[in-house]
Amino acid sequence: MKRVLITGAAGFLGSHLCDRFIKEGYHVIGMDNLITGDLKNIEHLFKLEHFEFYHHDVSKFVHVPGHLDYILHFASPASPIDYLKIPIQTLKVGSLGTHNLLGLAKAKNARMLIASTSEVYGDPTVHPQTEDYWGNVNPVGPRGVYDEAKRFQEAMTMAYHTFHGLETRIIRIFNTYGPRMRLNDGRVLPTFIGQALRGEDLTAFGDGTQTRSFCYVDDLVEGIYRLLLSDYAYPVNIGNPDEITIREFAEEILKLTGANQQVIFKPLPVDDPKQRRPDITKAKELLGWEPKVSRAEGLKRTYEYFRSLSERDLRPKDFDHYNK
Repeated sequence: MKRVLITGAAGFLGSHLCDRFIKEGYHVIGMDNLITGDLKNIEHLFKLEHFEFYHHDVSKFVHVPGHLDYILHFASPASPIDYLKIPIQTLKVGSLGTHNLLGLAKAKNARMLIASTSEVYGDPTVHPQTEDYWGNVNPVGPRGVYDEAKRFQEAMTMAYHTFHGLETRIIRIFNTYGPRMRLNDGRVLPTFIGQALRGEDLTAFGDGTQTRSFCYVDDLVEGIYRLLLSDYAYPVNIGNPDEITIREFAEEILKLTGANQQVIFKPLPVDDPKQRRPDITKAKELLGWEPKVSRAEGLKRTYEYFRSLSERDLRPKDFDHYNK
């Protein structure tokens, strides 16, 4: 039986990856320090023979007994709210954590896939964003701790590939949504739905003309799985190119939830990207991948998940949100 280590296993994406690899017949080893993850996302797996979990910070030395075939590095804060609150940990998991796991992959002769991000493009001057675009990133701005951690992560991974001959894969993830997102994590989709469910006005930033492209989590997981098993070592965009403005997106949420609130606008945060849309030509050609779930269907599934949460989970936290 093939064995896979998934870091960030108790997070939104990590937990869905655990489900997918269990379904595909792998022995899954989950690892998470639970700084933003939640064991509720994977508690249904604890009873399974071929799932095990390590409560561990990958920024420290990482040891996993036995052989490993694959490592998927998804341990990192992913919301602006999180990485503004814990900037040092964000930098460490992208640098020290990546270095530790690359060393583990080398020792185990395992293939390693890292979760990079569309944030490496910064506030892009090229639209849509292709993998050969180098980005427009402010390294000392408030978002720099996340953007530069991911850019370093890519560079370190490619160095292990070219110098040590390690099998590596790099995925650049665009905005993704679905069940198990933290309702109060500060990203725009759960924030809008949470505000609608609580009967609050929806808060957007700027004039609402910034664009985002939202990919449903099942589509993303399929893209990750295909990339892992491919023979391509350079970055690949995985996301949905169906672009929408934040203002239009807020109106979709109000219509979906049947809420009577309005959309109010606040000043645009520093370095907030004005446009975000992936060019997925490479994913189509190399992986035969493109998103299948429409935004209407994906939002319906996600809304049903959030609506099932308890009243306590719906309470707002003491922070605002970012249009990520």
